[in-house]
Amino acid sequence: MTATPRTATPRTGTPSRRTATGVALAAACATALAGCSLGPARSEQSPRKGAGAGAGAPGSAVRLIGDGSTAYTGAQPHLARPERLRPGRKPPQFVVFSWDGAGEDSQKLFSHFREVARANNATMTFFLSGVYMLPEEKRDLYRPPQHSPGRSDIGFNDEKGIKDTVEQLRLAWLEGNEIGTHFNGHFCGPEGGVGQWSVEEWKDEIAQAKAFVKSWKTNSGLKQEPSLPFDYDKELIGGRTPCLEGQQNFMKAARELGFRYDTSGVDEQVWPKKKEGLWDLSMQLVPFPGHTYEQLTMDYNFMVNQSGTQTQGDPDKFEEWGDQMRDGLYKGFRRAYDGNRAPLIIGNHFESWNGGTYMRAVQRVVEHVCSEPEVRCVSFRQLVDWLDAQDPQVLEKLRTLKVGQAPAEGWESFLASSPAPAPRGVPGAPPAKR
Repeated sequence: MTATPRTATPRTGTPSRRTATGVALAAACATALAGCSLGPARSEQSPRKGAGAGAGAPGSAVRLIGDGSTAYTGAQPHLARPERLRPGRKPPQFVVFSWDGAGEDSQKLFSHFREVARANNATMTFFLSGVYMLPEEKRDLYRPPQHSPGRSDIGFNDEKGIKDTVEQLRLAWLEGNEIGTHFNGHFCGPEGGVGQWSVEEWKDEIAQAKAFVKSWKTNSGLKQEPSLPFDYDKELIGGRTPCLEGQQNFMKAARELGFRYDTSGVDEQVWPKKKEGLWDLSMQLVPFPGHTYEQLTMDYNFMVNQSGTQTQGDPDKFEEWGDQMRDGLYKGFRRAYDGNRAPLIIGNHFESWNGGTYMRAVQRVVEHVCSEPEVRCVSFRQLVDWLDAQDPQVLEKLRTLKVGQAPAEGWESFLASSPAPAPRGVPGAPPAKR
């Protein structure tokens, strides 16, 4: 008889500096599953920190937006142009490392994993919680759906926290990473949680998440700090819902707002397809060493199946638990790499649960897999750019491969047909004739 895993509904309670109004973790868990070239080229020098009010890409023209919290500075640096697969070519192995509720606090995990990405020729996706850009004294500016003004289950921030988070967001974007959204108050469960929200309520939540990013200077009083070097209305193309709840109505709202992907579901390691007009880049199930069931590719879920909702369990097991996560993610990687080459989607939180063992596990996986031949450790934005550049018939054929299944006849025969040329305006299309 197969054992049933305890499947956590992930809850972000990220930085330790958060105010006492925030909670660190969700107590509720579902009882059953529902729920290269190697990457983009890198510059040898980091962007200068604090390089002026509109610090952006080198040589770019700066156009401040609104109060100067954000600015248009040109195309994002360090993004390779996606290309269509040539006939008979094996697809690259994409791996996406993503972070829910990204913010910089005294643990400095945001800055640490920025450096881990740079050192391993990787880019990542950082899902920013909008309330991390809002100071505690301005909390009433947030009017969450189905809750009273100023309510947030993850608290708000302070001046230093906002300043430090903005610096990391700026540098992360300049290094080619993606800034997505984890929305705002992180409400889960039946009492006004995001799973109860209507399409219109989701639109309101998204609008507020954008507004807090676009007005952090005014709200925090940090008007002399450098701007974020991007137009968030244009940069924001996807997110992950709190606790992986509310996906259906969120996707409807996101489609109407021009989003391109969602990563709030649970799926197997197969090639993605579109749902509600968005790329469905769901979290995935991978082997769970020592168990008969598989595990979701997220630190919180490994923790719940090891120490329950106790965030600091038995210290004697910290190393073993971290090794389980590392080995599970790596087994999932090998299963795809040697099999169907489906993108591997990994989600995490900037937390030191169980002594920080999951942070160490994720770093080991980054260091191990991103240097493998034909592997591209990329952001969700880069993955959807590549998917959009492909011949739909090629993607449809890739989706016929099951978990871990490599083409029986080999990749050269499996993808031997010449793909249709990309239509004008689609990434990867041939240049116009002169």
